[in-house]
Amino acid sequence: MFTIDDLADRLGGYLPQSEIQQVKRAFYYAEQAHDGQRRRSGEPYVTHPLAVANILANMHMDHQSLMAAMLHDVIEDTGVGKEALAEQFGKPVAELVDGVSKLTQIAFEDKAVAQAENFQKMVLAMSRDIRVIIVKLADRLHNMRTLGALRPEKKRRIARETLEIYARIASRLGINTIRVELEDLSFQALHPMRAERIKRAVSSARGNRRSAIRQIQNNLQKSLDDEGLSGTVVGRQKHLLSIYKKMRDQRKSFAEIMDVFGFRIICEDVDSCYRILGVVHNLYKPVPGRFKDYIAIPKANGYQSLHTSLFGANGMPIEVQIRTREMEAMANNGIAAHWLYKAGQTQHPIAEGSHARARSWIKGLLEMQRHAGDSLEFIEHVKNDLFPDDIYVFTPKGDIMELPQGATVIDFAYSVHTDIGNSTIACRIDRHLAPLSTRLESGQTLDIITAPGARPNLAWLNFVATAKARSAIRHALKHQQHTEAVQLGRRLLNKSLAEFETSLEELPDGPLATLLGELGLKNEDVLLESIGLGTRVAHVVARRLLDLHHGEVAPDGERPRAHGPIVISGAEGMVIKFARCCHPLPGDPVIGHLSVGKGIVVHRAECRNLGELKGDPDKLFALEWSDDIAEDFPVALRLEVQSRRGLVAELAGLVTDADANIERIGIEERDARLATVNLTLAVRNRVHLARIIKRLRNLSHVERITRLGN
Repeated sequence: MFTIDDLADRLGGYLPQSEIQQVKRAFYYAEQAHDGQRRRSGEPYVTHPLAVANILANMHMDHQSLMAAMLHDVIEDTGVGKEALAEQFGKPVAELVDGVSKLTQIAFEDKAVAQAENFQKMVLAMSRDIRVIIVKLADRLHNMRTLGALRPEKKRRIARETLEIYARIASRLGINTIRVELEDLSFQALHPMRAERIKRAVSSARGNRRSAIRQIQNNLQKSLDDEGLSGTVVGRQKHLLSIYKKMRDQRKSFAEIMDVFGFRIICEDVDSCYRILGVVHNLYKPVPGRFKDYIAIPKANGYQSLHTSLFGANGMPIEVQIRTREMEAMANNGIAAHWLYKAGQTQHPIAEGSHARARSWIKGLLEMQRHAGDSLEFIEHVKNDLFPDDIYVFTPKGDIMELPQGATVIDFAYSVHTDIGNSTIACRIDRHLAPLSTRLESGQTLDIITAPGARPNLAWLNFVATAKARSAIRHALKHQQHTEAVQLGRRLLNKSLAEFETSLEELPDGPLATLLGELGLKNEDVLLESIGLGTRVAHVVARRLLDLHHGEVAPDGERPRAHGPIVISGAEGMVIKFARCCHPLPGDPVIGHLSVGKGIVVHRAECRNLGELKGDPDKLFALEWSDDIAEDFPVALRLEVQSRRGLVAELAGLVTDADANIERIGIEERDARLATVNLTLAVRNRVHLARIIKRLRNLSHVERITRLGN
């Protein structure tokens, strides 16, 4: 039987002796307080708090959490009060115990209300000290491990509560080791026969394919060793509930689920993760659309890893996860990794980030609690937050589409087909036009309106909910940026070549091929894209091309005579951007600044932000507005006005009458008489703006108008 001395030996690996002694003192106190009490299994009651402390020790939790684990049932099950615990072990430990304790039963209408009220109180305790929930999860885990002595109906009730609340909280906090065990133990309590059959089938299947697993593992490890990459390849096992859910939800047989070989590669740093991904994709072909980068974009609970699916030998599917040791600790321990690193006196950013995310989530729970009508309503909100239900919507033909809660019109469009998503311009929900950002509800019928030349909008990434939509939008934007960057690069290079009385089309192929070889570039488009994105200077490339063509160029000290400016219309897309600092409008004198990775950023000629760049003529371009501009452009105004009722409505009406739109409006009161109004308008050009300003000046209570821009 596990003893306090065994626990003390384990704690010696990361806690100082003085803190271990405090944990032992808490154990002896609990042992005395629970003297004579026994569990349903017949064991002394103190074995339970000792086992809970042992679970926390596996996560390297601090000594106060371990003491709270020892004492967590003392307040409820013995005559010892919170004040006595605070006197003996300090206020932090007493607060933890109070938060974790099974709260005093109150005469509620039924058990559901009692459980909801208890959970509500636990959330309040969590907000004061987040360790409360970690100790509570360890307490629930040991209770689930020892369910055997309870009546079947009580087992099922506890298992259902565990699945609905505690396993989901463990998942939300990223504590994967506890989540998986809670889920499997709950599954075994709810469906004992199904669990037993799946367990036997897993054991049998694992034995039958041991040689295939070993061969794939050896191939992966050998590939890493050949490339000199440090990484450990381990087999990854599916847990019982996961197998059961996939069989049920995806209507797959056990053989189809178990036919997937899962592996995890643990390495030293993030750079190695991506290099190992390249090695793995070189060894086995990746399955299109099945790569997920949770390192660049972590999950809500802080989980980070690279996920990829591969075609193995004879087409057998292989799933590989690649992560660092810190990410592995984070995946297993979640928020508890905060204390895992703290014990080693280091503050790791992954663990710190998880801790901050958990606090943010609990803050959200408290806000929901304030708005909830009662404890049952609150716990229903929590369930929706922890595992939102899917929604079901209809296509115009009546086909049902399943989407996650929070999905928008754009998510629906991409779930129908990627090409439909990319060309979406509008939508009708139940025959009424609706914004593309509208969050969908079950039962709605959607009709997507597309246009052949339409393209995805960068702003869509702010509200889409599905991975498929996000991935497709990013891919389309990347392709769009590439195309536009090549076009801009060609214009910039031809402008520089025009200064030498030639163009890219007039030059023979030889100099260009030689230059591409010198730079190690695959083709002309790659060179033009790099010019368009500002990573290469068009003038330098032009001089080198002419050098290769003629063997000589104009002397370095002399610049050839300049040709006309680049003409812009505002519809060039992602590689020409308009500076937010000065909001240039058609009609303003403008200058282009070549920004690395962005292309040309357009500024007003008098913009102060161009000051440092004016000494580098290769990064500045003369620009000229096109005569054919159909876009609207933002412009910022500041109005100093006399405060009066109906001011905003009057301004809005005047701007609308002038055929412009208000994008943003804000009012700051300066004193009882005067106020400052900050307006952002969408206008066609400088003449349009002048007409609006003239109308605004005619208002008697407008004292001053300033166009903003440095």
